[in-house]
Amino acid sequence: MNGDTSYGGAVSSSVVTGPDSVSPPGVFTRPYRGLSAGIVALVLLVAFEYLAVATAMPVVARALDGRTLYGLAFSGPMAASVIATVAGGRWSDVRGPIAPLWTGVGAFTAGLLVTGLAPTMHVLIVGRFVQGIGGGLFSVALYVVVAQVYPAPMHPRVFSLLATAWVLPSVVGPAITGAVVEHVGWRWVFLGIPLLVAPAAVVLWRGLATRVIAAPPQDAAAPASLARGFGARLTWGGVVAVGAALLQYGSGLGSDGYALLVAGLVILAVALPRLLPRGTMRAVRGFPSVVLVRGFAAGASFAADVFVPLMLTGERGLSPTLAGLFLTGSALSWSLASWIQGRGRYDRTRLLRLGTGLVAGGIAGTALLVFDVVPLLAGAAAWLAAGFGIGLVYPTLSVLTLELSAKGEEGKNSSSLQIGESVFSVVVIAVAGAVLAGFDPVWWVYLLCFGVIVAPAALGPVIAGRATR
Repeated sequence: MNGDTSYGGAVSSSVVTGPDSVSPPGVFTRPYRGLSAGIVALVLLVAFEYLAVATAMPVVARALDGRTLYGLAFSGPMAASVIATVAGGRWSDVRGPIAPLWTGVGAFTAGLLVTGLAPTMHVLIVGRFVQGIGGGLFSVALYVVVAQVYPAPMHPRVFSLLATAWVLPSVVGPAITGAVVEHVGWRWVFLGIPLLVAPAAVVLWRGLATRVIAAPPQDAAAPASLARGFGARLTWGGVVAVGAALLQYGSGLGSDGYALLVAGLVILAVALPRLLPRGTMRAVRGFPSVVLVRGFAAGASFAADVFVPLMLTGERGLSPTLAGLFLTGSALSWSLASWIQGRGRYDRTRLLRLGTGLVAGGIAGTALLVFDVVPLLAGAAAWLAAGFGIGLVYPTLSVLTLELSAKGEEGKNSSSLQIGESVFSVVVIAVAGAVLAGFDPVWWVYLLCFGVIVAPAALGPVIAGRATR
């Protein structure tokens, strides 16, 4: 399959509710086997790192005396990824996805090394920032690779595969991470992953070597126009990153940081709409609402991943290993839901409404674990429901993004999708972190913190019906 035909096959002329009547080929059939294996290998490492950080960070914050910077260690990479996804999206559309893909892998690996060797919490945050740059570049490049190589009927299965790639890390990752933190040291949670990046990169390189992946053709006037548009988006991306940084830094200072918190929110309110499709904040039907639903759902889900382990270790006295096992269930249910949505004909509006409702209800139920009378099993069931919900939402919105993208705009639209996801996550984590930093961590403070987290997910079912053409 050459680049042109695979690229053209990636864009659907209309929104469908499931796979075509003729079953599309499997993602591991002969034409796609090598590339699919390479993508899975890379996503597996990213998934392991994501789960490992969520499990290890409470110990890291205590070891480096960085409790006030706890939220920034998570949202810092998200802010960095805003700039990276702006650059990576345009880079991929104009020059093809290969260069941003490998640049991102290199930056991600370098960030892990800095993080693992960090002598202070501030240096660790720098390393996490570099990780965010790398992750933003290669994640948006992977979307463009999928658009160019896999035909449109295969997209639900491809994005289901990417979600299912979280299964193995979710089964063994948190437990392994907890054991490493307790018996070897938290630094090896970060330093061990680069040892696995090299073989994963080789697998991906071999898979890409069998494909002709190039930029879509542009007319003669396109380069100048694209350069002007790219410069404006990159500038606004920098402004958004500044706003996110102020927001996060202020969130760790308690009442002393409220002025910075407000300043960050104002900057984001002005700058973020410049990077998102017109009408996103008004939930205009189509792709703008896709971005908004993704931002609300991801913001709630990722923020819960940050604060649930902190609550479990601080309020219920669980060890890092047990808190990691708690996270495993959510990742498994996420993968199960992703697999289900990729294998049948389902109305996408219903999937999005059900999924966002489960995210909101599941996180709210998990928050009740601040009360000792609530059994851990009950909280675990709620956490499973939240994971199942995000598993329905995430790949469905990814498929809609490519279906609603014109040829040559996959990179830009994928960039917008991930920018919205990152910035909404930063906002939710920052506001929740400010609540936690401003008071002693007692039960009602945790409930208020989780109330902030649940609020955006609760809006998801209201606007989910607008996320179609």
